[in-house]
Amino acid sequence: MRVLMRVHIPVEAGNKAIADGHLPTVVQNFSETAKPEALYFATSNGERTITAVFDLASPTDIPRIAEPFFTALNAHLEWQPCMDLADLQAGLAKL
Repeated sequence: MRVLMRVHIPVEAGNKAIADGHLPTVVQNFSETAKPEALYFATSNGERTITAVFDLASPTDIPRIAEPFFTALNAHLEWQPCMDLADLQAGLAKL
């Protein structure tokens, strides 16, 4: 299932992760693991925010994907299913 995940990194944890050099490692490991079709970096509510869209093959993959953000960055994650245009068109055809 395609999901949109937002990773909100608290300022202090992000500053520490940049200073000690592990923020790029966490992001690179996520990218290699989840192989996102889209990966964006911005701010939201004053925090560093990563937005990723990727295929979540199984709910059992959630800990493997989420835990590094929790443990290394003290991050808050949001998950939601999402569709691209082709998915929407296929879904509407089923109505």
